[in-house]
Amino acid sequence: MDEVAEYIQARWKALVEADALFTRPQLNYDAESARQKIDSAGKLGDVAGKNVLCIAGGGGQQSAAFALLGARVTVFDISREQLERDAQAAAHYNLKIKLMQGDMRDLSRFDDASFDIVDHSYSINFVPEAVSVFRQVARVLRAGGIYHFSFANPFIMGTEQKDWNGKGYVLKNPYVGGAKITYDDQEWVYNRDEHEPVPGPVEYRHTLSTVINGLCENNFVIYHLSDNSDMYPDENEEPASWDHFVAFAPPWLSVWASFRPDFKIE
Repeated sequence: MDEVAEYIQARWKALVEADALFTRPQLNYDAESARQKIDSAGKLGDVAGKNVLCIAGGGGQQSAAFALLGARVTVFDISREQLERDAQAAAHYNLKIKLMQGDMRDLSRFDDASFDIVDHSYSINFVPEAVSVFRQVARVLRAGGIYHFSFANPFIMGTEQKDWNGKGYVLKNPYVGGAKITYDDQEWVYNRDEHEPVPGPVEYRHTLSTVINGLCENNFVIYHLSDNSDMYPDENEEPASWDHFVAFAPPWLSVWASFRPDFKIE
């Protein structure tokens, strides 16, 4: 295990202990809310009977939603504590969910073409290199399979709410691929009054060209891109608030792609 994996494990252990937002199992799903959780853009289709791999999907949220809709779910996460949250959700709903601990950079334990859907929670910026992950996802996906993932908007990485200068949010870092960037957790991630401070995020910038070209080179066809998922932008809100900030600087992008090894450009 390298220092990147060690840091990720330590940070998510602390986030679970702090009951952070992304570590809380969803225990009140119905069919509609489960569908909204995994497919708010309406791009996934029927998942019943599909083999689904949730990469970095620990926390008891996505896995339970997929399983409640009839999918056969495997969760692959580096955090033992996050996987325990999935176990709690599975027990609550009486679901069968396969839980495996590991690093997203090594999917070698999975057979070729073994999944119909790979749902990759926000995490690819936690590792310095993205394209090798795309390559492994392509190997484990069946032809025509769906890859859904989110990643940090590379143009504004490192910019924070506190960077409002009265006219806009100031860009602080040059646009360099692979750059290591640190910043503070948002206030809504966990309750600072009740928990000890958690080590902050350490992320790596993956430029837009790196992501798009990396997908194309591994036979993915992008069929939907969102720059506004799970946010409530409002330019009329108080400057330096979250809703105001995301109206100016959307912090992440969401990609829907299909694995098409048959697709060739002549």
